[in-house]
Amino acid sequence: RGWHWLTTQHGVAPEQVVVAGDSAGGHLSIDLLLQSGVTHPAALVLLSPLVDLTFALARTAEQHRRDPAIRARDAARLVELYCTGIDPAHPRLTLDVAGGRVLPPTLIQAGGAEMLSADAIALADDLRAAGGRCDLQVWPDQVHVFQALPRLSPEAAPAMREIAAFVTAALQRDRIEQVG
Repeated sequence: RGWHWLTTQHGVAPEQVVVAGDSAGGHLSIDLLLQSGVTHPAALVLLSPLVDLTFALARTAEQHRRDPAIRARDAARLVELYCTGIDPAHPRLTLDVAGGRVLPPTLIQAGGAEMLSADAIALADDLRAAGGRCDLQVWPDQVHVFQALPRLSPEAAPAMREIAAFVTAALQRDRIEQVG
């Protein structure tokens, strides 16, 4: 509804929008763009995206390195509470990125110390398998959505500069295509 409101009722061209989401918001962003009928935005930016709601990828990652903030089983329980009464196999919960539409140019950033870095890597592979362009950045020793913690993480500011440069380039690319 929000996308329709923005692009239809308020006339904002999808090519002038960059969709961004962190954590579960990454899942929602991908779901939005996989829906048929949604015109793609200029780009997609995902910070520590949650893609695998079963947390199987995260559990595997935990075997190699424990997430300093949360365990996969606890995060899975939060998702179960949110999705109570919904079939876990519902297509909006089990996103088929590799078999879906080609998504716009995407930047994914994840922390190397978080369990969802496995989701980020798998998502980047799926985006590329579907024919899309994806820049994946796994920042060593960083936690979940470290970009929101500039007082705790000196890497937050450079990560945000990377995001700003990506967004600027995506929006400039659209302007060049409109003129050309």
